[in-house]
Amino acid sequence: MVSVSENGIARKTIGQAVMRPRQQVEETIKTAILSGELKSGEMLPPEAELARQFSVSRTTLREALRVLTSQHLITKVPGARGGNFVQSVDYRSLGTVMTESVDNLMALGSIRFDEVADVRQQLEIPAVRLAATSRSEEDLDKLSEIVRKQKTASVDDPEIPDLDRQFHTLIAKASGNRVLASFVAALHHATEPVHYLDLSPAVGRETVRQHAAILRAIKNQNPDAAEKAIVEHLTYLRRHILAHRES
Repeated sequence: MVSVSENGIARKTIGQAVMRPRQQVEETIKTAILSGELKSGEMLPPEAELARQFSVSRTTLREALRVLTSQHLITKVPGARGGNFVQSVDYRSLGTVMTESVDNLMALGSIRFDEVADVRQQLEIPAVRLAATSRSEEDLDKLSEIVRKQKTASVDDPEIPDLDRQFHTLIAKASGNRVLASFVAALHHATEPVHYLDLSPAVGRETVRQHAAILRAIKNQNPDAAEKAIVEHLTYLRRHILAHRES
């Protein structure tokens, strides 16, 4: 790199900011994880050994490990058999990080429910359209089993929230786009109807009917019908949720 001094003389720039010991430890471990040198689930060496390897104090090492933990790259397991383990770095971990972030922002009041619901609807539309053209027979079997269970469950069944989550996230996974699936899973968790809605038998029956219509469109590989069905479903839920929140 070449820079120009105040008197117009060109000078080669070879220097760069020197990282602090904590940053050096953090970057070295992070690079090892992202390069695959440290595998998912692998335990890092004991802290005393790591401190010796890096020639830093235990305090400096622990500061670096705390940063890596906050970035969801490692997790600390307590106990005699515990230690610092590499977390899974894939699309599922992306969904986990997003879920925590969105939940925290909503709890703090930094973003509103309707903002999250708007984005969720905009993402579920392409997800269901892709699912209608890309779904496998295994996807259909899983979605059909969920709808079957929903038809026989009562509205106060504790399994209802998880069945709803499974239905929407499986559709997103069936789209074949793992990033889209992670986003839908995170936003669905934040706008889960049972958290905001007094679920009556009538609403429960209508929700199952709408799920069945979505499933039918996916089965028939009809993306237009799938989009129409998912929009009807999400609009219906939002209308009832907002009415419940305002009451």
